[in-house]
Amino acid sequence: MRTTSFDFENEDAVFKVLVNHEEQYSIWPADLPVPGGWEETGQQGPKSECDDYINRVWTDMRPKSLREWMDGQREEEEGKTGATGDAQEAADSAN
Repeated sequence: MRTTSFDFENEDAVFKVLVNHEEQYSIWPADLPVPGGWEETGQQGPKSECDDYINRVWTDMRPKSLREWMDGQREEEEGKTGATGDAQEAADSAN
């Protein structure tokens, strides 16, 4: 196991792209075991290629749990608005 720090700016270094359960991405030295909580994406290569890959696929920086919560809030608000709109529409039709 490596006992010194890793030079992430070394142009000869090979990295792999990892993703966690929150769909957050990271680069990791290719010769080290994947840390707990992370999985390999299959992308591997120089840092610049890994960075390019991450920039292409990680378009929403919010953690997955936050995105899902916010989507639920929006759906809940739309449901309330829709129900209010339906009641108003029924009242308008009665008049």
